[in-house]
Amino acid sequence: MTTIRVAALYQFARFENPAALRGPLLELCEAGGVKGTLLLAQEGINGTIAGSPEAIEAVLALVRTFPGCEAPSVKFADAALMPFGRMKVRLKREIVTMGVEGIDPLHTVGTYVAPEDWNALVDDPDIVVIDTRNDYEVAIGSFAGAVDPETPSFRDFPRWFRENRESLLAGKRRVAMFCTGGIRCEKATAFLKQEGVEDVFHLQGGILRYLETVPEAESRWQGECFVFDERVAVVHGLEPGTHRLCRACQHPLSPDDLSSPLFQEGVSCAACHDQRSDEQRAGYAERHRQKQLAEARGG
Repeated sequence: MTTIRVAALYQFARFENPAALRGPLLELCEAGGVKGTLLLAQEGINGTIAGSPEAIEAVLALVRTFPGCEAPSVKFADAALMPFGRMKVRLKREIVTMGVEGIDPLHTVGTYVAPEDWNALVDDPDIVVIDTRNDYEVAIGSFAGAVDPETPSFRDFPRWFRENRESLLAGKRRVAMFCTGGIRCEKATAFLKQEGVEDVFHLQGGILRYLETVPEAESRWQGECFVFDERVAVVHGLEPGTHRLCRACQHPLSPDDLSSPLFQEGVSCAACHDQRSDEQRAGYAERHRQKQLAEARGG
């Protein structure tokens, strides 16, 4: 069986002309059969790709030639099936959208905490631990005792922090943050530093590196970790979890969610059924039918 290597990568760097990097990157990915999404901006590169181990290494070798990308943060996993449908390389204003001017992780950032040192940090009663991910991600798993901002997108994080700063930091001197792969919490630490919070820490490599590194018996993680590909969620050892994806609203569904009478494959789930019109659901049903026909034809 052919091994499909999945690589989640990012690097904050200074790209004077991101557009000049897009063509060679996309060409190499397509030539090697690599699929997924990569984002390029003046602040660096971010994304997840999948392909043969050789093709993935070729792409990473090219990325390492980009300015400031000699050692990008990369998390690997293997998949039985290709988790992406096509390859996209997009030019963006930010590689992870926060929407706050002047945030520069290359200028000031929190202190990295290695996965093996994370437990000791979060067990300290003098620290507030914040999950910087989206609400639907937190819903299926997080670190025990972490604060859930209940934000629908990372862009909402700055407003949430400013509105809740006083209660969050009451009696606390330090803040620790985490996210899936490390990029959001790294940028969040730069934001907090700009807001005047000095003692800020973030989990190096994110939840994925923690689940890969820390034995389950010693883990502070509870539940599953949402990932932005066809695996949907992973558990310790980065093994596939039990969740599936609603193709209508793109939210993760637990086995209990799948048993809901409002769940229809490719059409709706309990979370979105009442948020969609009959016409929209009919469109989803037709899209799902066409996808099944294409798969039956081997397309």
